[in-house]
Amino acid sequence: MEIVYQDADIVVAVKPARVLSTDEPGGMPELVRDALGDPKADVRTVHRLDRVVSGLMVLARNAAAASELSRQIREDIFQKEYLAVVHGRPAEQEGTFTDLLIRDKARKMTMVVNVPEKGAQEAILDYKVLSSNDEMSRVWVGLKTGRTHQIRVQFASRGMPLVGERKYAVLEDDCEIALWSHRLGFYHPTTGQWMTFTKEPPQAYPWDQKMT
Repeated sequence: MEIVYQDADIVVAVKPARVLSTDEPGGMPELVRDALGDPKADVRTVHRLDRVVSGLMVLARNAAAASELSRQIREDIFQKEYLAVVHGRPAEQEGTFTDLLIRDKARKMTMVVNVPEKGAQEAILDYKVLSSNDEMSRVWVGLKTGRTHQIRVQFASRGMPLVGERKYAVLEDDCEIALWSHRLGFYHPTTGQWMTFTKEPPQAYPWDQKMT
């Protein structure tokens, strides 16, 4: 468990792929407690990454910090930016994807719907192509909304599934999904100071592929 920053109120750490964000055996709070050397430490999840997704997460170390960070998330103050590698290339160098998404809880999948219906929620993200080659593109993604599997579904529905995707595309990529929590921005829950944390993805496939 790589801890990027810690103080009495928060811990910013790098979540590995295949680790749950929530507080259960093997989940992020437990791993952070182990890293802190205190199995009884108060460590609370305030936002989630999909199990297969890696990168930066902030966790609260007390109830007051958890409440304040949760407020910032609800009020769209908390900033989350991602890096992804997708198959293909968007038609435009940068732009915005807007869709209506509905969650199928039985199948644990999210789907795009064309007309409003009960349970459908608007999903908005901004993207910018950073580099590309003949097969794939590295893109920056800024979330405007935080729907389950949003980035994965919005790109896959446009014929550009993320490299390593297994739920929303039938691919044979021999890697974890190429979606990385790259940057977090929020006000410190106690001091009120604006804080930003940035972490680059590991130099492994497909992040290490040559693109221009």
